[in-house]
Formats: sequence, structure tokens, C-alpha cells
Amino acid sequence: MAKLSREAILDAAVRFVDEHGIAKLSMRKLGAELGVEAMTLYYYLPNKEALLDGLVDHVTSSVDLVARGGEQWPDLLRRIAVSLRAALLAHPGVLPLVSTRPVLSGSSLDAVEGALSVLYATGFTARQALDALNIIGTFTVGHTLAEAGRTPGHEDADPDLDAFVSELDGARHPLFAAAVRSGGGTNHAERFALAIDMLITGIGAGRATGTGHGRATNAERAVSRARRP
Repeated sequence: MAKLSREAILDAAVRFVDEHGIAKLSMRKLGAELGVEAMTLYYYLPNKEALLDGLVDHVTSSVDLVARGGEQWPDLLRRIAVSLRAALLAHPGVLPLVSTRPVLSGSSLDAVEGALSVLYATGFTARQALDALNIIGTFTVGHTLAEAGRTPGHEDADPDLDAFVSELDGARHPLFAAAVRSGGGTNHAERFALAIDMLITGIGAGRATGTGHGRATNAERAVSRARRP
């Protein structure tokens, strides 16, 4: 048995969920995977809620939120979206959790603060910056859930999309059939990239016109003063 730690438990939990689905995860089954009693796990994760929150944080910890010198804000948002999608596609079993449980750990909030700082420095208000991150994040989670998510408890019941496309009634739905058979909506990566570009364009337009809580708050003004040399 490998040395037990919080990280080792979460690694095992991710592997379990990827193989069996989130609906089958329990402390007892996870303990069996690790060769220990379930009660032993509570020393590292005090309850099932902590386990689920830990899973979300564990999977999303690889998302690249670190600002890079000279990077423009659209490139930052695009990179975050691509990185988040990759992290979720690597562990689709955790998607139902990520879509319903916020990431609130201190280390995750540190990374979010760094991304907010980049947006803030380019003219976003704090609220606009957070809205931009939320828009990109929630879309990415939703798109990836539609792309690779599995129904809890029915992970093997995936729809046969190839059969659906081949059986489309072109006479009844000519435009839909023509679009799908030409590749429209069937390439997940292309659809995702197109949608992210559209979202970033909209975010930029909203920032330029002051849409979405564009006025700086007293708290933001205080932050700006504190940052001045």
C-alpha cells in the first residue's frame, strides 16, 4: 500500500470516478481501493462533502491561470478556456461535480486573483473581470459536459450520434441535415474555439461600452491607491 495522504486519496478517487462514475463513489469503496478502512480516510477528508470538493479542486488545479508577461487579456481568457477544457476532458467522470460545486480553496482563489489582476490592469473593473472569468468558465464547463459528460448511474448508455446523423430525414429537415453532414456542430474542438472567440468579442464590447457594472467601486479605488508606488 502506498503512503496515505490527502493527495493520494484524491488521486485514487479520481481514478475510481473515471472508471466507475461518480454515483458509485463512497468512502467504503474508496477505502477498499486504497486497502484501508473507510474510517481511516476521515483523518484526511472529514466527510463526503470534503471528498467531493477535494475532487473538484484536484481536477481543476491543473488549469493554467498564471499570467504571462505581455499577454493580452483575450489571449489569457482563451488560454484559460482551453486549459480548463483539457483538464475536464482528462477526467470526464468528475464533470457532474465541477458543474455543480464551486472551486473555493485558497490555492484556487490565489490563481483566480492573479487572472483578475491581469484583466483589472487592462481596464476591467473588478466586477467586469470576475464576470469575464465566470462567463468563460461556465461556458467551458457546460460545453465540455455536453461533449463528454456521462449520466450518473448510466455511464455506458451513450447515444449513437453517428447513427443519428446517418438516419436524418433530409426531406423533413433539409437545412439541419445539410449543416450536420457538412460537419456543422459535430467537431467539438472547432465549435468550442468558435464559441470562445465569440464570447471574448462580446466581453470586449461590453468592457468598451461600460456594460456590466463598469463603474469602479470604492473598494476598487482603494486597491488602486494601495498599488501605486
